[in-house]
Amino acid sequence: MPVIKPTCLRDLKLRVSIADVVSRVVTLRKAGGTRLKGLCPFHNEKTPSFQVNPDNGLYHCFGCNKSGDIISFVRETEQFNFTEAVEALGKRFGIVIEYEEGSGGPSHEERSLRQELYNLHDLAAEHFHQAFKAKDAGGDFMRAYWTEQRRFTPELADEFKIGVADATGSGLGAVLLKKKFSEEALRRSGLFFIYDDAQITLGALRPRFRGRLMIPIRDHQGRVVAFTARQTGLTPEDDPAREAKYVNSPETPIFTKGHLLFNLDRARTAVGEGRPFVLVEGQLDALRCWSVGLKTAIAPQGTAITESQLVLLRRYQTQVECFFDSDSAGQKASLRFLPMALKAGLEVRFLTLAGADKIDPDLLFLERGLAAYDEVRRGALGAMAFACRAVLPAPDLATPEQKAGAARQLHEIIAAAESEVARAGFVGEVAAWLKLPVAALQKDFLTQQRRQQQTDAIRAARAPAPEGAPTAVIHPSSTVAASHTPENHLLMLCLHFERLGKPLSAILPHDWIDRTHPAGVLLNRFLNEFEHGSWPGRDHLDVLLETAEERALVASLLFQAPAVDDPFKVALEGLRQLRTRALEPRLRQIELDLANHHADSKSDPLSLLKERTELQRQLRQAFNLVADV
Repeated sequence: MPVIKPTCLRDLKLRVSIADVVSRVVTLRKAGGTRLKGLCPFHNEKTPSFQVNPDNGLYHCFGCNKSGDIISFVRETEQFNFTEAVEALGKRFGIVIEYEEGSGGPSHEERSLRQELYNLHDLAAEHFHQAFKAKDAGGDFMRAYWTEQRRFTPELADEFKIGVADATGSGLGAVLLKKKFSEEALRRSGLFFIYDDAQITLGALRPRFRGRLMIPIRDHQGRVVAFTARQTGLTPEDDPAREAKYVNSPETPIFTKGHLLFNLDRARTAVGEGRPFVLVEGQLDALRCWSVGLKTAIAPQGTAITESQLVLLRRYQTQVECFFDSDSAGQKASLRFLPMALKAGLEVRFLTLAGADKIDPDLLFLERGLAAYDEVRRGALGAMAFACRAVLPAPDLATPEQKAGAARQLHEIIAAAESEVARAGFVGEVAAWLKLPVAALQKDFLTQQRRQQQTDAIRAARAPAPEGAPTAVIHPSSTVAASHTPENHLLMLCLHFERLGKPLSAILPHDWIDRTHPAGVLLNRFLNEFEHGSWPGRDHLDVLLETAEERALVASLLFQAPAVDDPFKVALEGLRQLRTRALEPRLRQIELDLANHHADSKSDPLSLLKERTELQRQLRQAFNLVADV
């Protein structure tokens, strides 16, 4: 396994700004001084508690307590191991990664499957795009389809690397074999049908996509991870999915369709105040929006919207405008989307065109350009206004029973909202639409909620616990439990007031330290380094940190300087607490044994007195030495 040089890691952290790394995932704004803030990428939140400190190259979330540096951020957000994260950063910022002599850099075979799949898909996208531009039958047909039938520009095709898989698959298999991609990567790329027992040869690589327009799907960081393939006149009759208008890549180690949104990698940089995301149904709808200048358009990957996708959106912008087709399928999709959006804490509006019975966003923007966006925004409906019209379009003609049924449907949507204020407002909107008393609707809503809670509780009680599921026990090593220990406070002092490390190492017995949690483990390890004169300095601690949990703990302690007026006083208090925990129980036991001593006792009073004297000496020594520093 290759080992990266510590000097290379230090150079990487000095040369790469953490703001540049984090801003690929999180929209950052100034938070005072040099600090930046944004919505945490590790948990769902409505107000920013995630901060970046460019001065020391660290991030910290005050909501979920996640902390780290550029390497841990890439590991957490891209699911890389340590070496993969360092290599990705090196490639991204043009820094050569150096390895310890004899360990060797990663060979082609040693690369992770995920990284290899990213490389493979990037090459496949370029290959399909060159086939689109080629002056041959396949390229000529697809360019004509793109510009004449779909009425997109050649420049848009270049920008999004639109491609073509001709009737034979465009020779992609031969290209990938020549590049010597591994058998595992070829099997799991989703680009081929391969029999399980087949030897990987050109004949065994049967292309999944043939005779189709190829649209690359990118993750939110801009990496090609899959393709959407549009049926065309070139699609052969023997294509297993011949009748399917669109075919997506299957799910792979780098592609889960419910976790991605088409064009999010570009749209996330365009959203801002007054510029919400615009959610459309398909990739070509999003491309049409982009082509006329609406740069915040995104689309799901041919499936219903998922909670994961909405949490991803929430990182960048809380406002979303939904612009689905106005047909029956589009209305149903919008109603499915609404409660999930409310649950995710999104502010939702639905774009409509006044006086139009049927709207196709693709055709609308093609015919009217960006001006169409202003038109549909003028007729936009809020969340509950849209839901009311969709559930019961003509309330004046409805019977009391129909109104009651509509109210139940609308109450289920309202219940998804987290804010009580929002819920109360929604109930008021429903009452106005149905022309019913607000108090009656509010009472029915609360009753419906209680019944649902009772049903959920009964189901939960009846559901068997998963086999081997652990019980909820707070272990001493938990982060919350460990954050208030004396070990944690002394560790903080060693990091921010390094001059205390040497005297602490001289007077603090190692057996006083509770090493059942990371703070204790690190304090023991760091004091050992101070004791032997090998402390590397707080900016070069990588060599001393062994686990992701240890790195996160150190990053959280380093993120900001503590408000400590007198570090020696804090050290004394930490020692006092350690002393109390380590020595006083034994002192109390000695006093008890001496008080209850009798002739036939097996304990030796002299030994007890000697032990008590030694314990008391240790107590005095601990305080005197620190006070003299």
